[in-house]
Amino acid sequence: MADATRYRALRDSGITEGQIRGRIDRGQLWRPFNDTYLPATSARQLPHARLNALLVRLPPAALICRQSAAPLHGFGDFVARTTDDRVHVLLPAGVPRPRLRGVVVHETALPAEPCLVDGVWCTSPARTAVDLARTSNRMDALPVLDGALRSGRCDLDALASEVTLHFGLPGVVAVRALLNVVDAGAQCRQESQLRLIALDGGLPRPQTQIRVLDASFVTRYVIDLGWEQSRVGAEYDGRSHLTAQRAQHDRERHNWLSSQGWRMRYFTAVDIYRRPRHVVAVLRQALT
Repeated sequence: MADATRYRALRDSGITEGQIRGRIDRGQLWRPFNDTYLPATSARQLPHARLNALLVRLPPAALICRQSAAPLHGFGDFVARTTDDRVHVLLPAGVPRPRLRGVVVHETALPAEPCLVDGVWCTSPARTAVDLARTSNRMDALPVLDGALRSGRCDLDALASEVTLHFGLPGVVAVRALLNVVDAGAQCRQESQLRLIALDGGLPRPQTQIRVLDASFVTRYVIDLGWEQSRVGAEYDGRSHLTAQRAQHDRERHNWLSSQGWRMRYFTAVDIYRRPRHVVAVLRQALT
C-alpha cells in the first residue's frame, strides 16, 4: 500500500480489523483522519502526507486551497499566521460537502485549474494567492501577492488574469488596486506591510533590495526597502536580530551605511501593527 486508503479497502485486501489496530499500535500504519490510513513509510517519505491522505476522503474534484495551498507553492510564510491548523479545501458548487473534523470546505462556481505539487492536487499559485488576498484585509493581502511573485511560481500577468476571472466577487476590487504596487523583492510579510504603510502614508514608492556598492563597485550590503536617491533605508527588525552575533553584524552594517550617507530607520512589529502613523512620520522626516 503506497498511498492513503480507507478502512473498507484495507479489509477487502484481506487485512483483519485486529491487524489494522496492531499495525497502528506498532507504528506501521498512520491514521491522520478517521477512516483514512497511510503506511508509516509513506508518511515519512511524502512531503505532505496529511494532505495526500485527506484527498482520499474527498470527492475527486476537491483541491487543497488558500492558506493550506500557499505553503505548497512556496509562499506560506507570507500568509498571516493563525492558530487554526484546519485544512482548506475547494469544491465545485453542487458537489456534496463532506463533513470532516479539521477541514474547511469552500464552494465555488468559478472553475479552478488543478495543480499537482508533491503528489497533492491543489489550486494554482495565482488562484491560491487571489483567493487569499481577496478574503484578507489589505495589510495581509499585499504580502500574499508579493510572496506569490517572489516564489517564482506565477507572474504579474497570471495574477491579473486570475483577478479578471474573479470579477464581481467580494474583495476583488481591492486586490486589483494592490496589483499596482506588488513587488517580488519583499523577503517577508512585514517588509510588504512596511512598504504598504509608506505608500498609504503618501510617501514616494520605495524600492526593494537596494544594492549598496563599496569603493571597488562590489555589493557591500543590500537594503531591504528604501529610497536610493534620498539615501533613506527602512527595514523590519524582527526576532532574528536578537542574537549577539546578529547584533554585532547589524551595528557594523549600520555604521558603514551611515558613513556612506545613508539614513537608516528600523521598525518592529509594534511599529507596524500598532503605530503605522509613527512609521510614516519617521520616514517622512528622514526623506525631507
